[in-house]
Amino acid sequence: MRPNLDEVDRTVRGIAGIWLVATAVSAARAGERTTALTAGIAGLGLLQNAATGVCGGGLLFGFDTASDDDPTA
Repeated sequence: MRPNLDEVDRTVRGIAGIWLVATAVSAARAGERTTALTAGIAGLGLLQNAATGVCGGGLLFGFDTASDDDPTA
């Protein structure tokens, strides 16, 4: 698959993913299972987007922020 995220999108998703995973760990330690599960799934999804440069939702709805001259494409 051709990446559909530019570097800014990937960076923002990576930072948000790390924050959500940290939130999930903190919630799990506090015994808040629903919050931990929700934040963990969302955080891992964002980290996957950042690592691959591909967003499934963007593919589904036709969004593409990666430019044609993007070296990661």
